[in-house]
Amino acid sequence: MKETNVSLKLMIDRESQRVLFAEAGKEFIDFLFHILALPVGTFIPLFEKQGMQGSFGNIFESIENLGSIYLQPSVNKEILLKPKVHISGGGGSGLPLLLQNVESSPSSSSSRSTKFYRCNNVSSSCDPYVAYDIRAICPSCSQVMNCEQNMVDPPSRSAMKTSSSYTEGGYVKGLVTYMVMDDLEVKLMSTISSITLLINKFNVKGIRALEEKVVNFGMDEGVKLLKASLYSKSVLTDIFLPMVKQEVNFEN
Repeated sequence: MKETNVSLKLMIDRESQRVLFAEAGKEFIDFLFHILALPVGTFIPLFEKQGMQGSFGNIFESIENLGSIYLQPSVNKEILLKPKVHISGGGGSGLPLLLQNVESSPSSSSSRSTKFYRCNNVSSSCDPYVAYDIRAICPSCSQVMNCEQNMVDPPSRSAMKTSSSYTEGGYVKGLVTYMVMDDLEVKLMSTISSITLLINKFNVKGIRALEEKVVNFGMDEGVKLLKASLYSKSVLTDIFLPMVKQEVNFEN
C-alpha cells in the first residue's frame, strides 16, 4: 500500500526556536482525533520499530509468550495482540497515515469483502451477537463466532456522492483550514485569530523572526507524533524543528 502524505504549513519563531502553530486540513485533523480511538495494543508494533521506551512492550511480550493453556477459554490472544481498528464514518484520507501496518476492521461503507460472523448456536438461549472478526468469542455461549452471515452491500461511493446524505468520512468537515497548536490543541484558522495569537500569546514583536515552512506528514511523522504526544507539550516543535534545521544545514 502506497504511503499517504499530507502537508502542513508551520509557523516557526526563529528567535525562540519553536513551532508556534501549524495550518492543517481535514486529513491531519482526522488523524489527530482518531488517536483517541486507537486501542493501546495498536501502539506496540508501531513503537517497536522506532525504539520504544517504558514497560508497555513488556506487557505485549508477556501476552505473546504466555501459553494459551493459561488463558480463559473465552480469551483469544490474537484480539489482544492484534486489535482491529474501526475507522469512523468510512475513514478519511488522513487516517491511514499511522494505521497502514495495523489491521483495520471493516467500516459501514467498506468494500464488498465486508463480512459479519456469529456463533453456530442458533438456539433461543443464545443472544444474536455478531462480530467483524472471525476470531471473536460469543459472550453468551463462549463459542468462536465463525459462522458467516449474509451481508447487503451499501451503495457505491459514486452513488453516495449523488445523495444528499453523503459524507466525506473521517471526523471533521473539509474545505476548512484548522490551526493546530504546538501542544496539539485544535482551533479554527482565521487571519484575525492567528494575528491575535502572535501578539498576545506568543508575544511576537516583529514578523522578521517568523518563518513559514511547508512540511510533509507521513507514516514516520505519525509514529513520532503519537510517541511525543504521550509526554510532551511541544509536539510540533519536537518533531519538525530538527527536520527544518537539518534541511537548512544540508542546503548550506
